Amino acid sequence: MDFSGCALVKRANATAYHHRETVFNSSSNLDSLYYLLEEWALNPSGTNMKMFLIPPVVCLVAGVLIIPTILFVIFSRFNIRQETRYLLLGNALLSDLIYLLFYTLLAALSAAHVHLPKEACVLLLFLLAVAYCGGLFTAAAIVLDTYIAILFPLRYIAILPPSRTKKIIVLLWMCSGAFPGILFLVLSSTHSFVSCVLEMCSVPVILILTLNGTDAVKLCFWLSTMVIFLCLSLIFCCYALLYFKTKQSGIWESICSRASVTFLMHNTVLFFYFFPLLALFVESFLCVNIVIRLQTGIWVSLTVCNVLMILPKILFPFLYGLRYREISASLKSIVRRKHLHLVSPAPSPS
Repeated sequence: MDFSGCALVKRANATAYHHRETVFNSSSNLDSLYYLLEEWALNPSGTNMKMFLIPPVVCLVAGVLIIPTILFVIFSRFNIRQETRYLLLGNALLSDLIYLLFYTLLAALSAAHVHLPKEACVLLLFLLAVAYCGGLFTAAAIVLDTYIAILFPLRYIAILPPSRTKKIIVLLWMCSGAFPGILFLVLSSTHSFVSCVLEMCSVPVILILTLNGTDAVKLCFWLSTMVIFLCLSLIFCCYALLYFKTKQSGIWESICSRASVTFLMHNTVLFFYFFPLLALFVESFLCVNIVIRLQTGIWVSLTVCNVLMILPKILFPFLYGLRYREISASLKSIVRRKHLHLVSPAPSPS
């Protein structure tokens, strides 16, 4: 597929790749960075690029197999869908499934060197951001729900009845759409979307450009960073308060107790939410300050986006969903009924 006109103009002045890297390392010119990224997108290591497509595809397949099953159990059982924790869990799983679908689509298009129209890329990036924010905000809401349920058990039903929970979920989706929407409108009004970069529509490449872009791009990047870290700090503080306030109850004495295992699993998911973001910030800082080469920065971004940021999306249904007794019991009953139906003897002829 032919590249865009802007890329062809830049390629007309091309020199050797080593010289291009030297120019980048000696200059902070944004046009040079765009050019290098486009050249990298045109001539990446094909085998390595396809290897980075494996984790999203595997996680998407696993997610498609387990997430709709848990959602079916939640919304088909009246007693389950009347509980706040299960409604929030279902919303988080739905957000994660949407994120896996759109991110795998973008990764596949990028690996196949399919150049999208600017509007299509912006729409996909917006939907991806909405799904990511929806999962993150719902994860924070789940932790708050657990905090209220443990520390205020007698008032829990009055504080979070099912009707209020549904309104909270609608509010979470509104916030998930409003926050990226405002950022995208700011970028669009300041003409910060670069057509040459959007044709690639690669999330790792776009992340590399954020700290090298215009002031509007940098502002949106740091606002997003602050919101994400606020959510993660809220989650961490709630878990820490829960631990210290229930420490005297004796539920943490055994390392194999249900409370200890659940706490460990939840913090594992929290770690996989936090660590990729920290790695991205460190990598962006090193790349901007020319501590690491551009190609190294892109490989790091690919690893973070295609592996580390995908992992919590597929760990969530196993570490959260299947830990609930009602959901696991319902799944076992469904499997048992299907097994009995398959092995039931045929009626004898009359």
